[in-house]
Amino acid sequence: MARARAGGRSGIGRCCPATMIVCVPQCLFCGIAAGDIPATKVADGERTLAFRDISPQAPVHVLVIPRDHYPNVAALVAAGDAGKGLLDELIAVAHKVAAAEGIEGSGYRVVFNTGPNAGQSVEHVHAHVLGGRPMTWPPG
Repeated sequence: MARARAGGRSGIGRCCPATMIVCVPQCLFCGIAAGDIPATKVADGERTLAFRDISPQAPVHVLVIPRDHYPNVAALVAAGDAGKGLLDELIAVAHKVAAAEGIEGSGYRVVFNTGPNAGQSVEHVHAHVLGGRPMTWPPG
């Protein structure tokens, strides 16, 4: 599936079923996925990208995103065939990141925030991979 480029965008993303747009011009993570906004990449795949969070909440704090735009995890699930297998792929990449960062054995947390009350600050589905220190429960 072709992706619209983030830089010099006309504001028109190529739309797919109601919940997914390939690229949203105002979306920070679409810009990172397109390579127009710099990020420290940890893993770079055909459908996913992992990069370090600019405001880490743990010694290891990596974000895993799909390259295509889904506003949140609920929208990704609702996309049906358009997003088929993508949630599984995001989790698999999160696990690979944890292994590569050396936190697989000690433990890590994978978090999807969905909506403003959950703390989602960028409306592009993303998984936080957190580790490298003991985590408390409940969070937040």
